[in-house]
Formats: sequence, structure tokens, C-alpha cells
Amino acid sequence: MPAVKLSFSEVLSESFGLFFANTRLFFHLVTIPWIISVVIRVIGAMLDVDSPAAVLVEKAVDVVPTTMFMVAWQRVVLLGPNRLDRLPGTGWSPRESAYLVHLFKVAGVTFVLAGAFVFAVWPLDSFGAGRAIDPDTARRQALTAPFAVGFLVSLLMALRVSYGLAASAVDLPFSPRLSWAYSRGNGWTIIGTLFLAYFAGAIATGLTAIIVVSLMRGILGAQEAAAVVSWTAAILVSYGGVGLTATLQAVLFKRLVGWREGAGLPALSQS
Repeated sequence: MPAVKLSFSEVLSESFGLFFANTRLFFHLVTIPWIISVVIRVIGAMLDVDSPAAVLVEKAVDVVPTTMFMVAWQRVVLLGPNRLDRLPGTGWSPRESAYLVHLFKVAGVTFVLAGAFVFAVWPLDSFGAGRAIDPDTARRQALTAPFAVGFLVSLLMALRVSYGLAASAVDLPFSPRLSWAYSRGNGWTIIGTLFLAYFAGAIATGLTAIIVVSLMRGILGAQEAAAVVSWTAAILVSYGGVGLTATLQAVLFKRLVGWREGAGLPALSQS
């Protein structure tokens, strides 16, 4: 395989251009997954279970509509809008199953470490002033440092190989090992571009939630409705971040692998 040297600015420029040039299509494809995610969030709030397990289960369930959207969006980027079988959210196929398995291989360890970190720090107010320190809680919270380090390392590794998810969207067998092999020499460019998209999406989502809930409560005096409206807006913005990240992954895949529809994978360089 000929050596490919990615340009940070060119990858970002192409990805942002593709995403914002298809904004109308984005709203068309995201509608049903967005509704499903809002319903999942509302149900989680209605159950009112204050435990880290409930939070993690909610996040895990929300992966399903996110997967349906990402598969459809990456097919749009790589194959064009006329190659969609159906609207995302209206069905599940072996393609989505293969994508979900691939996603678990890429980010499964990261999710487990994030869960362990949440369990370790969950009693956030246990060290408040005037409170006795619970020995068991103290022991668990002493583990937060290695969990945090492990999470950060695994997150970087997951970002490094996550571009290969685009292969599953076009029914091409792929693995994290192949993602690593085809992207030698471009690791930090891949991590940097994807982290930038992820960070921008997270910031935009948080700001949207804060602004919407402040407006609803300050101007309209709403309370519970303010929370629902802020979730709805923030989840839509978060899907925008997902769409941008998925676009980057597809662009990285196409550039690094030299992918063309109907052609097999190029041979790996032996160097």
C-alpha cells in the first residue's frame, strides 16, 4: 500500500464541507433516531433511579439509535444519498449489527473503564465538610486516578482506530487491527481531528442545554418543561457532533485505505 500522509487542515476542511453542505439531509436522517434518544432520556428521568448503573444503562441503550444514524450518514458520505435502504430508525439489519459489534471492539474497553470510574466517584459529596469519611467509599475513590488514566489512554486508542467503523457502514469486513495497520504514521492527525470534533460537539451540547433551560426558566418560568425542552435541543445538537465525527471517520477511511466501491482492500505495506 502506498504511504499516505494526512493533512490535518485538509481532512478537517473536507469533512466540515461535506457535513455542512448536507445539512438539510442531516435533519431528514436524524429525525427518528433523535426522537428515540429523547424518549430514552425522558424514560430515564421518569424512573428517577439515582445510581451509576442506571446512568450507564441509559447511555448503553442510546447507542442503538446512534448506531442507526451513523451507519446511514457514513453511507451517504461514502456512497451518496441515493444508496440508503431506508430511513435510520425504521429498522435494523445485519449491517447495523456488524457496525455495533465493530463499535464494541473499538470502544468497549473505554466504556467499561468509564463505568468503573463512575462507580468509584459516585458518592460525589461523601467528603463534604463536617462529614465522616466512609472507609469503603474512600477506598473506592482512591482508585479514581488509575481508572482516569486508563480511560484517557483507552479513549486515545479508540479514537486512533475508530475511523474503521466506516468500513462496516459499507459492508466491508474490518477490524481495529487493520485500522491501526492502514494508518501508521498518521496516528496523531487522526486523534487530533476526531478529538476536535468530539470536543466541539460536547461543548456545543452543554452550551445548548444551559442556554435553553435558562431561557425557559427565566422568561417563561417553566420548570419540568424546561428540562424536557433542553434535553430535546441538546440531544439534537449532540447528533450534529455525531454526524461531524462520522463524516471525519468516513473521510479518514477513504483517504487512508484508498477505498473505492467494488474494489478490495489494498495490500498493506511491509515496511
